[in-house]
Amino acid sequence: MIRINVLTVFPEMFGPVKDQSILGKAGEKGMIDIRLINIRDFTEDKHRRTDDTPFGGGCGMLMTPQPVFDALRSVDGIEGQRILYMSPRGRIMDEELIRELSGEEEFTILCGHYEGVDQRILDSWKMTEVSIGDYVLTGGELPAMVLIDAVSRFIPGVLGNEESAGDESVYSGLLEADQYTRPREFEGMEVPEVLTGGDHKKIRLWQLMESIRITGERRPEMLRNWVEKGPELDGFTKAEKKKITELIKTFTG
Repeated sequence: MIRINVLTVFPEMFGPVKDQSILGKAGEKGMIDIRLINIRDFTEDKHRRTDDTPFGGGCGMLMTPQPVFDALRSVDGIEGQRILYMSPRGRIMDEELIRELSGEEEFTILCGHYEGVDQRILDSWKMTEVSIGDYVLTGGELPAMVLIDAVSRFIPGVLGNEESAGDESVYSGLLEADQYTRPREFEGMEVPEVLTGGDHKKIRLWQLMESIRITGERRPEMLRNWVEKGPELDGFTKAEKKKITELIKTFTG
């Protein structure tokens, strides 16, 4: 089981996410424990304010140290624990970080709000700043939800198929091939014949070729990285490997 402590001024935002779907089932089974800590509960301000104007001027407000420090101190075992701060200037969230976090027994996330937080919070608690992309949101709650959802998929038992997480688009090194379900024909559009023929070797080749094509068209840098790592093509014939190589060359030169 993994425990994730979330410090936020809007804990009610997390209910619809943590209690539903895969995360909800994982929580019911005791695989993940998401603990919400309301920073407002720790403020000494009589109006329950957790923000103030920044020194040096500037627009917006900053989260003040006192309530955050006290909220962090309320977490059992916080010393030595990994603490993340969701921030657009942080390390971009990727597979390596997600796998690292999924191996932790417990970690804590601070969700900033307003224009950010007092730097002394980050420095004193040696926080790791994490970003989900090069854009700015109104607070750290949505990024925290994205991180928690991504981490949960690597916790053993959360997904029905233990291979599902690693086989996903992006983690495999390529974008996914197109996928189809019933009916075979819908409003004049048909499922590719190879997927309905039952020949699993042909299906595997088609899926790989489509993944290469889609990745080459949409994320050529990802395809180049995949090629540089020396992808394994075991199980394909010499002729099939040649087709794969020729397709790759159309995008990489």
